[in-house]
Amino acid sequence: MNLASRIEACRERVDRALASWLQPEPGEPARLNEALRYSVLGGGKRVRPLLVYTTGNALGVAAEALDGPACAVELIHAYSLVHDDLPAMDDDDLRRGRPTCHRAFDEATAILAGDALQVVAFRILSSDPAMTASAPQRLDMIRLLAEASGPRGMAGGQAIDLESAGRAITIDELETMHSMKTGALIRASVLLGALSYPQLTSAEFDALGRYADCVGLAFQIQDDILDIEGDEQLMGKSTGADAARAKPTYPSIAGLAAAKKKASLLHREAVSALEPLGNRAPGLAELSEFIVRRSR
Repeated sequence: MNLASRIEACRERVDRALASWLQPEPGEPARLNEALRYSVLGGGKRVRPLLVYTTGNALGVAAEALDGPACAVELIHAYSLVHDDLPAMDDDDLRRGRPTCHRAFDEATAILAGDALQVVAFRILSSDPAMTASAPQRLDMIRLLAEASGPRGMAGGQAIDLESAGRAITIDELETMHSMKTGALIRASVLLGALSYPQLTSAEFDALGRYADCVGLAFQIQDDILDIEGDEQLMGKSTGADAARAKPTYPSIAGLAAAKKKASLLHREAVSALEPLGNRAPGLAELSEFIVRRSR
């Protein structure tokens, strides 16, 4: 399949798996479950599950064994969006072309929905019977995803982002923030796919980690670029939000041309990092190019 077909197949597969994990269970409050499903199943690029599937596929892991990790990382991502959109954070009204969770429901429900999505993610990694990872590998996955989500990862990066609004920071500081806020979860996506392969070597793990670091920063830089010149209808959200909030971004510090050049350089570095994987790497290389060329 070409990349477009693989992306669509991934979306369909992970959406089915997510819908299954989010089926209402006896005793669950109906409104909360509705908010969970609304926040997760309303579309999205599914880049993080795509990284899980593409990495696992490159190593020969069956798709069924990758569904759990793919769902877990997407649920963490979904929780972060629900909370980021809240009035106390970014105060956004639209997400994926629809009202954000707190607008469709209410702020309290949105907070609880985000809390619950985190818990479901770790429940999947600890209990999904289709996963072929050993118990120690599952523990590594749980640890890795927790670290990527916490104060040294996504949550910490968001805190730095909030503190940096209206303040001049350096490119190095910006890259540190991006590596935590966005890059940590993208790195986790790649490595969850890798850890699903029982015979993974340390050289392969390190190579995939380097690839993921490059892709993660490139992804956020492209997001910064799209906030300036993206199509609002195609993206499903308003552009210009970073400038309106005086948020430091790669284009605002280095300029738009330099941001585009940096994203392309990171793509080339990501591809170079895959050399230890030999002929198993084309899908990951193609995905890196998609990330820096995407229009939404």
